[in-house]
Amino acid sequence: MTDEVMMRLVEILGSVPFLLWVILLMVILEPGLKTIFIALGAVYWLPMARLVRGQVLSLKEQEYVMAAQVLGASPARILFRHIIPNTMGPIIVALTLMIPEAIFTEAWLSFLGLGVSAPMASWGSLASDGVTAITSYPWQLFFPAFFICLTMLAFNFVGDGLRDALDPRTRGRRA
Repeated sequence: MTDEVMMRLVEILGSVPFLLWVILLMVILEPGLKTIFIALGAVYWLPMARLVRGQVLSLKEQEYVMAAQVLGASPARILFRHIIPNTMGPIIVALTLMIPEAIFTEAWLSFLGLGVSAPMASWGSLASDGVTAITSYPWQLFFPAFFICLTMLAFNFVGDGLRDALDPRTRGRRA
């Protein structure tokens, strides 16, 4: 019952585009970093909820979980000894791959003027300022864009490395 209610909530919230969430929150709350965090949090937990649900449903049908049930292990023991440790790998990898997306989303919103306001600096607002002065000072656009790309690439490499390190199929084959 809880699973059905949660997944219907995830589907309803996921059906509203992200930009509409942001605009709605900007109207209700004051524009700024706090509003961006609330908007990102309201949207980015949805794919993670689907991932966790899929992993748990997949793992609870595995032979070692069934063997633990047959041997009389309590549901709490199965959850903490078998299911949670085996779901942490994909969750951590997905999280490290979602961070660059969140960074780019914040920069994009700040570039459009929906993100952080003038006293605070954001790579997106710096890039927006650089676009207006691109003919005279092209480096004002180059450096923020370069560091956005570099940061996103670094997080993607960390995510790929964690995926390789936490993949249970390759644990015994490492050289």
